[in-house]
Amino acid sequence: MVFIYLLLKQRSFLWLLLIINILGTIYGYIWYGDQLNETPIIFLPFVPDSPTASLFFVFVLIAFLQKKNWGLMEALAIITLVKYGIWAVVVNVLTLIVTGYIGIEGYILIVFHLAMAVQGLLYAPFYRIKYWHFIIAIIWTLHNDIIDYLFGQMPKYSVMFMYDRQIGYFTFWLSMVVIAITYYFCLREKRRMFSL
Repeated sequence: MVFIYLLLKQRSFLWLLLIINILGTIYGYIWYGDQLNETPIIFLPFVPDSPTASLFFVFVLIAFLQKKNWGLMEALAIITLVKYGIWAVVVNVLTLIVTGYIGIEGYILIVFHLAMAVQGLLYAPFYRIKYWHFIIAIIWTLHNDIIDYLFGQMPKYSVMFMYDRQIGYFTFWLSMVVIAITYYFCLREKRRMFSL
């Protein structure tokens, strides 16, 4: 396990992750392009969930490369990476079960969103999150759920029209679980911590 954490702090590995996350963020905003064109301006920051999560992590990686911590970005990154990483995997698998097809793009989305969640958790021992960072990240996350499911700004998947209430309910509890996980890995007193 220590070997993994030694790898995670290597500058070459951080640069690789930074490039991958920048490219993934750009692709994510392109993926949301049609929906963003139809989105009222007031909701724009809350619609592209996954690319915004990876954008938060881009800022975390830039800080890490400077041997610094940016606690607010770390709190936003871990919660949103894990939440939307798991959410996208579940919704794509649900789409496959319901429709029988997700295409190559769907399988790619599953793999990359799973990787999002994993990277968010793997770097938890390096985060230096304070309680006010955590509270802002919670407000952002729950506010995003409200925008998605009360104002209809959730990602456009075919199953959303059939199971919007169930997915909304699942999303709320997924947020709660990820918030608890973040507390456990990043804020409790006796957690394991590594330096950059």
